[in-house]
Amino acid sequence: MCGIVGWVDFERDLSQERTTAEAMTRTMACRGPDAEGVWLGRHAAIGHRRLSVIDLEGGRQPMLSEEGGLPPVVLTFSGEIYNYRELRSELASRGHRFRTQSDTEVVLRAYLEWGQDMAGRLNGMFAFGIWDARREELLLVRDRLGVKPLYYHPTPNGVLFGSEPKAILANPEIPRRVNADGLREILDMVKTPEHAVFTGMSEVRPGHLVRVRRQGLSKHRYWALEAVEHTDSLDRTVRTVRELLEDIVSRQLISDVPLCSLLSGGLDSSAVTALAAKALKEQGAGPVRSFSVDFVGAADNFVPDPLRSTPDAPFVRDLAELVEADHREILLDSDDLSDPAVRAAVLGATDLPPVWYGDLWPSLYLLFRAVRERSTVALSGESADELFGGYSWFHDPEVLTAETFPWLTTTPGPFYDGTPLFDKGLIGSLDIPGRRRDSYHEAIAEAPTLPGETGLEKRMRELSYLNLTRFVNTLLDRKDRMSMAVGLEVRVPFCDHRLVEYVFNTPWSMKTFDGREKSLLRAATRDVLPQSIVERVKAPYPSTQDSGYEKKLRDRLAEVISSGDAPILPLLDLDRVRDRLNRPVSSESTQITRIDLEVPLSLNAWLESYDVTLDL
Repeated sequence: MCGIVGWVDFERDLSQERTTAEAMTRTMACRGPDAEGVWLGRHAAIGHRRLSVIDLEGGRQPMLSEEGGLPPVVLTFSGEIYNYRELRSELASRGHRFRTQSDTEVVLRAYLEWGQDMAGRLNGMFAFGIWDARREELLLVRDRLGVKPLYYHPTPNGVLFGSEPKAILANPEIPRRVNADGLREILDMVKTPEHAVFTGMSEVRPGHLVRVRRQGLSKHRYWALEAVEHTDSLDRTVRTVRELLEDIVSRQLISDVPLCSLLSGGLDSSAVTALAAKALKEQGAGPVRSFSVDFVGAADNFVPDPLRSTPDAPFVRDLAELVEADHREILLDSDDLSDPAVRAAVLGATDLPPVWYGDLWPSLYLLFRAVRERSTVALSGESADELFGGYSWFHDPEVLTAETFPWLTTTPGPFYDGTPLFDKGLIGSLDIPGRRRDSYHEAIAEAPTLPGETGLEKRMRELSYLNLTRFVNTLLDRKDRMSMAVGLEVRVPFCDHRLVEYVFNTPWSMKTFDGREKSLLRAATRDVLPQSIVERVKAPYPSTQDSGYEKKLRDRLAEVISSGDAPILPLLDLDRVRDRLNRPVSSESTQITRIDLEVPLSLNAWLESYDVTLDL
């Protein structure tokens, strides 16, 4: 993987700005613990921190091409290109010579051959910047689904960019300000494409590239979901899904460092783990390593809640035994989740308050930290629910007529709200419901449909589009930040654009042909799975049910409101906060019941740590 940074200024000699360029680059050390490089030119400073995965010696960056005495082309690259071997062969046939075995050099050579059109030829997860000194032009490119992050901040005479906001904020010219739009973005469960919360900062939108020249900045879309008629039979569709998955998983097993799988015992992660085990066995390279996470005492004290009906552990064991995995279970407790050092590490990795999903942030961080002790690369089942229709909201009739984002309509519904303790005047002025309406209608207007497509099929295509462009991004961001915080590369097979395009265009009647969720995925992988997992109902990533964790949250919030100078205080309704803290702690503490405590605590920690100025 890696961390990338850069600074372009057409009116300034950046070759004299090594101190600032190195400071920006050092912020990416966790993403790239193995090596650091900085290149300085007259109008560009390019930095890179490397996590070595392929061609450990040859893939150092920034990577330069200097040919024919022309000014250099400089690449800083993060990600993996899974078809780099085919591209390398094609480029070699066109006369390109390679000095390394890395996919990075393939990206550089592809740019030299095809220019910005090379983006559409890449299969992988990636974010990169190319400074072409010949043309005095910067190109920023992000992968199709947005697996890898890429931020930028225009300046009067150029631009700053980086894998995370902290790289840009390390430049002293950038103020740490957030306006009302930024606060709305933080407090809502809907991610706005390109919005980066900090005033003036943007994300490169998935499937897009950004060009920066003296004349200004321009954006270009090189990929988008399109509606295409599906003509395959059900049997052919199931076979195609399986063939694609086998090819994708096989490609994503390529690594020169230890690799593993993240296993929850659900259909998605189990399918990836089983197919990885199968491929490794065929290569004579098994067994597959796998990791799961659970909480101390959860096996004996599990209580079904609105999000989870069954614990993971029994299903994890069934899959691990079937594929003979080298499996390890990571056990966490409330002290781990509430450890101030862990929560500080989570905040430092996100650069934003991790207000939603509560204890899932520290839990995921701790899981990845433990995985990193034995592996550098992990495969994940993320994004299958958005693609194959796994969430409950895909199967709730009320969603079909609700003019809002589907994850805001079903269980746990309106109770999944982190703002009850905030000042009513503030929440009223932010008008988050109005923002949601505008965002929803904008997203629906983008959704592609077939000519004449109506009724259920049209609506389900729209819901799929919303999930793949407005919801999965939040999960991919969380996984990226928590994994890269410990230098772990997590690959996401279900985000391969070939699979996404094919399944997106498969009729809903096929996706639910057996009357259940994720029918296609279940049918395509049932032969490599235990029956228990084939029949298991969807369960999300686990959350602690320990009421002791909620008690720690309450104690911390009580400290905050009694401090007298916490930056969150002007935003809260203190009477409501005190009332909340005085209520008895429920014996059935869940992610849902605790969210109103998590949100103000996370926001306060961010305001303190990042010295943010709110312009409200």
